[in-house]
Amino acid sequence: MLRQFFKLLGAGILISAPVITSAQTDGMYYAAHHNYRVVEVAEGFLQPWSMAFLPGGDMLVTEKPGRLRIVRDGRLLPEAVAGIPDVHYVGQGGLFDVVLHPNFSENRWVYISYAKAVDDTSTTAIIRGRFENDQLSNVVEIFAAQATGFGHYGGKIAFDDDGYLFLSLGDRQAPSVGVLTEHPAQDPTNHQGVIVRLNEDGSVPDDNPFVGQAGFLPEIWSYGHRSPQGLAIHPETGDLWETEHGPQGGDELNRIEPGNNYGWPVLGYGVNYGSSGSPIHEGIGRDEMTSPTQLWVPSIATSGLMIYTGDKFPMWHGSIFSGALVGEQLARLHMSDDYREVIVEETLAYGLGRIRDVRQGPDGYIYIAVSDGNGGGRGDFVETSIMRLEPTN
Repeated sequence: MLRQFFKLLGAGILISAPVITSAQTDGMYYAAHHNYRVVEVAEGFLQPWSMAFLPGGDMLVTEKPGRLRIVRDGRLLPEAVAGIPDVHYVGQGGLFDVVLHPNFSENRWVYISYAKAVDDTSTTAIIRGRFENDQLSNVVEIFAAQATGFGHYGGKIAFDDDGYLFLSLGDRQAPSVGVLTEHPAQDPTNHQGVIVRLNEDGSVPDDNPFVGQAGFLPEIWSYGHRSPQGLAIHPETGDLWETEHGPQGGDELNRIEPGNNYGWPVLGYGVNYGSSGSPIHEGIGRDEMTSPTQLWVPSIATSGLMIYTGDKFPMWHGSIFSGALVGEQLARLHMSDDYREVIVEETLAYGLGRIRDVRQGPDGYIYIAVSDGNGGGRGDFVETSIMRLEPTN
């Protein structure tokens, strides 16, 4: 099955990029280069949001209502891990990402992002704690965003090889009306619609692009984002990649460069929700703003992000994988050698439900977290599973 999405290469130049969908028969998927099956790893989760693999084979899983869970030997342990602070579990708020410190084996530090209640509103915060003997201790808040509201929290965390921590933060659903260049996501005196870069203890690195610059918060690494839902460091190139939700149409994949403005809401392809579909943006390109590497029109509601470098699917080495909520799929993006463009997009693992996270396991398999079943996300939450893709050829 072949569809067409649009990709932006330079200001105002559109070309179509092929999107293929792997065939499915009796539980088997037949994809480009690798046939595979989807196997259940563990069941019994309520809105799983993120996964992290521990040395020794255990897995940590966050559940959006505010629980940190352990999977051991293919079984979800019945008791949640103690030590998680109160979580603002309302609407889009909840418990978000869980990421191990790069030197976890030595320091046992775990980083967790979540929606934190602040007076009559909420923000996005990160805690750091020591995980030993199935318990979380020495829990300290290391960062809380200067951005409040009840939506577009962001909350994705990624560490680079130098030990710096990146956190995505959404625009908090600020309305896109009036002078778009005055939108909060275009105002770097707050953390609305930004990616921040921090030291491992939450302090600000001296070489951040806006350190010492008037009118910019020093934590900001990039800005002009809407609702960043995926964040990943390429294990081989070190590049930082991000996916974000557009409005009605216009989800994006971006390679994040320090100090760059990614344009929301001045630039884009989406329109306002509702039957009117009224326009939002001033255009699709500006010299001082960075255009996306990939667009999804219509939107698939991008989620967790991963760059595959394992050995179980060798022909997919270097592909970028994005989960999808509304799309209920796993999107594989085959990139050019310089990662400047998407050569082809392939739709994988569809029909399982809303895929919230995707990770490469230490065993080289591809793991996905299904946040809720078909039609979920609107209150009809059911217990779901962690699954993995296994090659059959």
